[in-house]
Amino acid sequence: MRLRGRGPRAAPSSSSGAGDARRLAPPGRNPFVHELRLSALQKAQVAFMTLTLFPIRLLFAAFMMLLAWPFALVASLGPPDKEPEQPMALWRKVVDFLLKAIMRTMWFAGGFHRVAVKGRQALPAEAAILTLAPHSSYFDAIPVTMTMSSIVMKAESRDIPIWGTLIRYIRPVFVSRSDQDSRRKTVEEIKRRAQSDGKWPQIMIFPEGTCTNRTCLITFKPGAFIPGVPVQPVVLRYPNKLDTITWTWQGPGALKILWLTLCQFQNQVEIEFLPVYCPSEEEKRNPALYASNVRRVMAKALGVSVTDYTFEDCQLALAEGQLRLPADTCLLEFARLVRGLGLKPENLEKDLDKYSESARMKRGEKIGLPEFAAYLEVPVSDALEDMFLLFDESGDGEIDLREYVVALSVVCRPSQTLATIQLAFKMYGSPEDGSIDEISLSCILKTALGVSELTVTDLFQAIDQEEKGRITFDDFCRFAEMYPDFAEDYLYPDQTHFDNCAQTPPAPTPNGFCIDFSPENSDFGRKNFCKKVD
Repeated sequence: MRLRGRGPRAAPSSSSGAGDARRLAPPGRNPFVHELRLSALQKAQVAFMTLTLFPIRLLFAAFMMLLAWPFALVASLGPPDKEPEQPMALWRKVVDFLLKAIMRTMWFAGGFHRVAVKGRQALPAEAAILTLAPHSSYFDAIPVTMTMSSIVMKAESRDIPIWGTLIRYIRPVFVSRSDQDSRRKTVEEIKRRAQSDGKWPQIMIFPEGTCTNRTCLITFKPGAFIPGVPVQPVVLRYPNKLDTITWTWQGPGALKILWLTLCQFQNQVEIEFLPVYCPSEEEKRNPALYASNVRRVMAKALGVSVTDYTFEDCQLALAEGQLRLPADTCLLEFARLVRGLGLKPENLEKDLDKYSESARMKRGEKIGLPEFAAYLEVPVSDALEDMFLLFDESGDGEIDLREYVVALSVVCRPSQTLATIQLAFKMYGSPEDGSIDEISLSCILKTALGVSELTVTDLFQAIDQEEKGRITFDDFCRFAEMYPDFAEDYLYPDQTHFDNCAQTPPAPTPNGFCIDFSPENSDFGRKNFCKKVD
């Protein structure tokens, strides 16, 4: 299984003329992975700073937060849903100025000596919503504290001592996980504020919904664009020699990021306010189209690619299991294309047995694109052709359905390695005893890992201790029980893989501080300009 390039494909553009020909391709690096390697000199610097400047910076940052707390407490008294007074009272202006100065001093003490600001921040009446990207760290709070804009936060955040008071001061829009109707209420509240003609503070939203490593812009959630009002894109850059800022699911944890960042002599951040983006009538009707076009503008300013990967792909990449996906896996692209066809993995899981039986009956007989479309019961489309090319390794226009079913099983149940392998043995196994040879095992594991090349000789020989030249699923299970880390030991011991990673969260909860609030039952994600499903 591998990616086969098709060349650039023109993306439909909106009437606003925001589109250039481009291809939504997988990024060169997995956007949810950050590898941080320190040289000997950098390690020595960290050791020195840990014993000297780090504790001073940490204590000073805590002191500045305590200093800001009484000002925020006084200014946040009163009902939170009350419309701010216009014009702002003098004492509130003074408090706002003092809080900004305190926060800037805190960041300066933390090593952020230079915060470069480019462009002009629009007035609330010009753009009620500021969309920030890429979202890569909790240090992305710097522009929030500099502007004192509102953000979207978990409702639980307001109960955190000191921090909750500081959060309430910026009048955030709270999202409650316990309230099933909370997301709809959040969108309605954003609409109300956005259409208040500048009476409310601007709302800063990170439309990616989770943190990435800034190598690309992943799919924007449509929630920020549902109101259909002008937004101002804001791009963030951290031009530091050593990237201690990035906080992704795979990589250094939150405390380690804080420690390493405070151990740098200085850290830089650039905040660039791009021109206000006014949506066309078509974009107002289609928030996903609006989101996609704004994302392209921001990607162009950043000089990075865009990809239709989402937070759900992060969950796939970091799922616990014996076959953890390598960094260069094609299965993220496959999962994206599955959604692009309007197929939902959670609904497809119950039909895996039906799909596998149909594929087993083919006994390796290959099919073309029209037959593949009929098998999936979807029309022939660009997305389907892209998916077809993932499995057409030889380039002869034919694929083996069994490979598709194996890949689909991994996407539908990424943590259930043995269930996928068992399904594959049923399709590839001989009618007599269900055994497979080394070639079949290679095909199964290459597809399950989403790679084009994989050597399984050592693994096969280790399982086939009786040297019969064939193994059964029971043989594989016994071996997997004895050697649970067989993939790391036998398949890619020298390659980068997802081991020792941060704990995979039990639910799709972004690790950024601006959570996703897009309505779960919204169909906006099914209407974007590339006809991809969000």
